[in-house]
Amino acid sequence: MPATPSRPGTSRTRSWWGWGYADAHPDDAECIAMGALLPGTLARPLPIPQVTDLPIARPAATPPPALAHLVTADPQARAAHAMGKAYRDVIRALRGRPGRIPDLVARPTGDQEVADLLDWAGEHGVAVIPFGGGSSVVGGVEYRGDAHRAVLSLDLTSMDRVLEIDTTSRSARIQAGALGPVLEEQLRPHGLTLRHFPQSFEFSTLGGWLATRAGGHYATGHTHIDDFVQSLHVVTPAGAGTSWRLPASGAGPSPDRLFLGSEGALGVITEAWMRLQERPRHKASTSVAFTDFRQALDAVRAIAQSDLAPANCRLLDPGEALLSGASHDGSSVLILGFESATTRVDGRLSDALDLARAHGGRAGTPTTDRDAPADTAVIAWRSAFLRMPYLRDGLARMGAVIETFETAATWDKIPTLIDAVRTQVSAAALKATGHPATINCRLTHVYPDGAAPYFTVAVAGRPGNELEIWDDIKAAANDVLNRHHATITHHHATGRDHRPAYDRQRPEPFALALRAAKGALDPHRILNPGVLVD
Repeated sequence: MPATPSRPGTSRTRSWWGWGYADAHPDDAECIAMGALLPGTLARPLPIPQVTDLPIARPAATPPPALAHLVTADPQARAAHAMGKAYRDVIRALRGRPGRIPDLVARPTGDQEVADLLDWAGEHGVAVIPFGGGSSVVGGVEYRGDAHRAVLSLDLTSMDRVLEIDTTSRSARIQAGALGPVLEEQLRPHGLTLRHFPQSFEFSTLGGWLATRAGGHYATGHTHIDDFVQSLHVVTPAGAGTSWRLPASGAGPSPDRLFLGSEGALGVITEAWMRLQERPRHKASTSVAFTDFRQALDAVRAIAQSDLAPANCRLLDPGEALLSGASHDGSSVLILGFESATTRVDGRLSDALDLARAHGGRAGTPTTDRDAPADTAVIAWRSAFLRMPYLRDGLARMGAVIETFETAATWDKIPTLIDAVRTQVSAAALKATGHPATINCRLTHVYPDGAAPYFTVAVAGRPGNELEIWDDIKAAANDVLNRHHATITHHHATGRDHRPAYDRQRPEPFALALRAAKGALDPHRILNPGVLVD
């Protein structure tokens, strides 16, 4: 059946240089207050960068008249498409060094226009960077180098419709440029949801989730976007193709798997049939405090290896719990939540709390369908979760080096991996800055066989040398992950920042096949150069 809900809109302005909405960033006073908590930061925040201050050259290429209506050389649009939203990107914008700004920004409205733009770019040596919401934190949506005559940012957000809904199979055909809220607003009248809610939900697209193999907010079960894919439609310089809609198949290697996680280096995902779910009607949540972090890890593993499948099972170490306001007494805090579209979940929460108590946990007051607001730790964590990227940008304005990175490893490695990251990244930060670093950890996703630790690093930088410090800290972190055979990324993709570590992680025969696929699908080497393969 066709889907025809109205298009949701907003009058708020996106920040071109930092996270989210421009009006949500901390003001100068709040930046100064945050900086006071991190000794060694600046006395005054760096000024908000202005596009008019950037060295934006004239475009080095001109599209043909048939494509001119799809393309703009507007400086504001070009600046907003120059980088993602990592700390590295924010500090480059604050220091007026954004790197190679795209010459043009294209906004196609359909598959044929995408194909025509790729044909033109291939013929004229123009690099094409597929672009969704621009929320990449790994250098995935920028151009580095000088091997191409010009750079085109291919913005797909004009292709944002839910085109078809199959209520019998509970799936939908959705254009890849749909931002999270735009997508969900179109599914809501049908009582359905994709149920994929990354922290970047407001500012990322379905195509971006697919191209980066994104992980959602839910801690167990189906949380990776891979699990929701029924079929993909991809436009490549060598032609377009659509995989069959199937619930499952054993027919050779999956064509969808080739493009999931390909980060725009092999083709442009323009549509997908996605598996949907009924919207949840029953929910229950609470927090659990632990005096001993190791016992908390054991509790989380017990819950993950049960059949309870919590929607949220997020463990915060004492530093992370303090930062989010979930605890002020040095405890680690586990945020537990359950939901269902069909049955009450009180019993599952109760069983999970029994497992947590068996490992020394102290449960808060459960909140269920019939109750009012969740306990204070849950409320504090939710608020901090959404606010944290804005606060990071405020600290960046104070000259702090503050960034996150995530990984995943099997349970037998998790305790020693976390300890090694804390020890060795702390040492690298102290050596690079002369200041002690704060390193917090939380588990964002848990599985029966392992977990995904997510680290936050904060340290006062040296004015003007923030990028060099970030590189040193990142190198130390990557080295720890590599030595423990922990993945370079659990859900933030590879991009250009993680490329060296990804080269070490993947088997060489697979790399050989990937290079061959790149050569066959993108013979002019124009698609997102430098990502995944050379």
